[in-house]
Amino acid sequence: MSRVVPDPLTSAHLTLELLTAAHASEMAVALADPALYEFTGGEPPTVDQLIARYRTLESRVSPDGSEAWFNWAVRATDDMAIAGYVQATVVASGDHAEVAWVIAPSHQGQGLATEAAGAMLHRLRTQGVQRASAWIHPGHRASQAVARRLGFSPTAEISDREVRWSRAEA
Repeated sequence: MSRVVPDPLTSAHLTLELLTAAHASEMAVALADPALYEFTGGEPPTVDQLIARYRTLESRVSPDGSEAWFNWAVRATDDMAIAGYVQATVVASGDHAEVAWVIAPSHQGQGLATEAAGAMLHRLRTQGVQRASAWIHPGHRASQAVARRLGFSPTAEISDREVRWSRAEA
């Protein structure tokens, strides 16, 4: 399995805490704005839904052992509020990660997605992950801008109406 160690992370304006069921109440507030689901579909999760999901993610590994799951709650250090989350799914070989970032509308436009995802990618890179990719809806300009700032480029691969963006180095 992956060599990546899922430790808490810090950056200039953020603390990235390992996501646990204890974050569910705060995260439900951060994820409550329906605007977050414009490109991904769905609706804001309930606290109970998040508790169940986060309990599964706390294992840090898929049931079949083929993936390592690393999920961090993003906390803004200026107000200590949960601003969203970042996640990485690392394949068993440990050399590739699928990554994602979600920042609450109340914290968007401050560079927090770039900063949080950048901290996560740095951790992955220092622990042997060589490639990273993210799936982004073609209409989601803000997420595309984050990806570009992080060195990702769009590929020709499309799945479930999203474009795969990749970068050679995590």
